[in-house]
Amino acid sequence: MNEVTELTKRDPSRPTVGEPIVEAVALTKIFSDFWKRAKARAVDGIDFEINRHEIFGLLGPNGSGKSTTIKMILGLLHKSSGRLSVFGRDPADVAIKSKIGYLPEESYLYRFLDARETLDYYARIFGLDHRTRKRRIDELLDMVGLAQVKRRAVGEYSKGMSRRLGLAQALINDPELLILDEPTSGLDPIGTRQVKDLLLELGRRGTTILLSSHLLGDVEDVCDRMVILYGGKIRGEGRTGELLADSQHTVIRTPTLDAETVDEIEGVLQRRGVAIDSVQRPRQRLEDLFMGIVERAQQEAAGTSGALQGGETAAFLTRDEAVETGEGESLLDALQTERTPDKPRAVEKKADAAAAETTTKSAEVLDELLQENAPAAPEASATEVPDAPDDHDNAMIDDLLGGDDDGDDRSSSR
Repeated sequence: MNEVTELTKRDPSRPTVGEPIVEAVALTKIFSDFWKRAKARAVDGIDFEINRHEIFGLLGPNGSGKSTTIKMILGLLHKSSGRLSVFGRDPADVAIKSKIGYLPEESYLYRFLDARETLDYYARIFGLDHRTRKRRIDELLDMVGLAQVKRRAVGEYSKGMSRRLGLAQALINDPELLILDEPTSGLDPIGTRQVKDLLLELGRRGTTILLSSHLLGDVEDVCDRMVILYGGKIRGEGRTGELLADSQHTVIRTPTLDAETVDEIEGVLQRRGVAIDSVQRPRQRLEDLFMGIVERAQQEAAGTSGALQGGETAAFLTRDEAVETGEGESLLDALQTERTPDKPRAVEKKADAAAAETTTKSAEVLDELLQENAPAAPEASATEVPDAPDDHDNAMIDDLLGGDDDGDDRSSSR
């Protein structure tokens, strides 16, 4: 029986250097009614920074101002007062949008597109070329476990499958700042575990992450630092280890002890004026038990019609863009015109030869027509120099001949 791999913990030594990605000073957002009277103070003068290369947690109950703060960072809402900068600029600056990936609390996806079409649409918004789009889409769909349902309409997806696709959409541009609002909402334990592992991997790579979640265990597992909001104000902040440290107890872990040994230890502690609060046998986490059962079922090739566990982290998220295409790609492959994926190379060559032959015949027929219709030229004297052909006519002929070539190129590229 294979043991479940323990969730990789945060690396507390990971540096957080450089200027802050997000900086808020006395940030306030007041929602007003029709007569401009204050209706609700959603965010009330908060100060915080999100440093480069860190995973930052934004916690709080419903109505504490988490989503409002995120929308102000994204430039979807304007602040009422205070100062807020993202990448050193105003959040409404369009120039910074390409550096941000965002997964909202609810995924709003076009229900008649399939997964590939959805990701292709968002990749085009970021101006990615065809080859990069195709590679990233395939890697992301495999990573989030939707490769087997990539041709199914999004409207047929469950909420958990839609969240998986939304996460892939947030990563399609390989963002420097990843903002996730309740990323594990609707996900099964498999998806939840995968998201946490992915965040840790992205954090090691250097991606800055803002995570907002109601599931405190998820935040505890992955975040380096956090703030806790209530009523629009910050009620607690600091590094995760410092906030969770329990200064009232000491835990000593040993192999299993018999009752006699426990009594002896308790006697020693009592002589020092210390009592044992409780003696317990440690339990494995429910998440580990669940994942172990699932992994054993997958090893037995048990069938499922839903999303799969997902593959490794997409390659483009773990390495430089310059080496994405592989070291073995030749210069010729990089420079040649992109071909239609489903068309064999032999068929393309045959089509190119037929197009060239058609172009040659068209040119011959056009020359004959021009010669037949041309007026008889007067005999030139020995000293006369023939007039140069009219540039306008030549340009028209070149356009006619070139039009066929362009058409062939366009059909080939399609």
